[in-house]
Amino acid sequence: MPPTRVELTRAMVAEQNASLKPYNSFGLDVRAERLYHLESEMHLLEYLDDPEGYGQHSLLLGGGSNMLIAGDIKGSVARVAWTGRRLVEEGDGFVIVEAAAGENWQDFVQWTVDQGWGGLQNLSLIPGLVGTAPIQNIGAYGVETKDSLHSLRWMRWADGEIEEFSNAQCEFGYRDSLFKGRLKDQGVILSVQFRLSSLDHILVTHYGSVAEELALRGTEAGLRSIADAVMSIRRSKLPNPAELGNSGSFFKNPTVDAQKAAELAQEYPNLAQYPQADGRAKLAAGWLIEQAGWKGRRLGNAGMHAKQALVLVNYGGASAAELLAVARQVQADVLAKFQIALEMEVNLIE
Repeated sequence: MPPTRVELTRAMVAEQNASLKPYNSFGLDVRAERLYHLESEMHLLEYLDDPEGYGQHSLLLGGGSNMLIAGDIKGSVARVAWTGRRLVEEGDGFVIVEAAAGENWQDFVQWTVDQGWGGLQNLSLIPGLVGTAPIQNIGAYGVETKDSLHSLRWMRWADGEIEEFSNAQCEFGYRDSLFKGRLKDQGVILSVQFRLSSLDHILVTHYGSVAEELALRGTEAGLRSIADAVMSIRRSKLPNPAELGNSGSFFKNPTVDAQKAAELAQEYPNLAQYPQADGRAKLAAGWLIEQAGWKGRRLGNAGMHAKQALVLVNYGGASAAELLAVARQVQADVLAKFQIALEMEVNLIE
């Protein structure tokens, strides 16, 4: 017998004046007037009908790994906490797997690698949840979410209607999607399906230092060896949010037209450029920030990391205002030196 509405309400937990410090990777001790922990899709429906829940909704909180919360939040915050994963289909050389939005991304990726399913191994050790991966179209080491995403389920806040979106319908771009654009804040991703290889895996090792790391380890390219190499690289370059508050890459790698790329190549031959299909070139934002003098530099308790200039860090006790001040100054200095405007990859919640 399905649970009654009373039972659902009793099971759904709501905290008053709740600290969001455990739920954002910058470790900012901002507070929510009410924090709802949604541990099932049924809880989500309960929240939708609650006059103090969605009736005063302010923020949907996933893993908190790609956002900078500028201050305390009035009203209600809904935390995505429903989990689960399953094999949906096995085909000739491929599988389709589904994961709930609240699944930990790293755990899910390692599970797929352990099953011998290829496609996500380069995205190892990225913080966050499965449900936020498509929004940002997260990517690393030559691979993006869109490369393996098959479809997703999404619920509209306005009427509770559930829709399914194919890969093409998600309108993916560089660190972008339909859910970060036209449908931003209009609904919530419930679950995501990925089409992964079970045979003849496509192994991407040319981006970054993956091939070099494999060579140092004396291992051939494979699902597990690439995942392990990526995790090793990330651990060597990126600070652990549990030790130093951060959200990973704070800025997007900028894209410039061919003429600007040629001018930069002549003046700065060491600047890494990645040609794009449309003739433009993608540049390494970390290099630009380092050349602007910000690698390892800090203002008070906030600054850019000493090993990876692309990472904005809370060195302990920094406020959102301090972090933003550093970010704004980095943007200004890169613009002054290179005439390139850096765009934040992190979502600013004001």
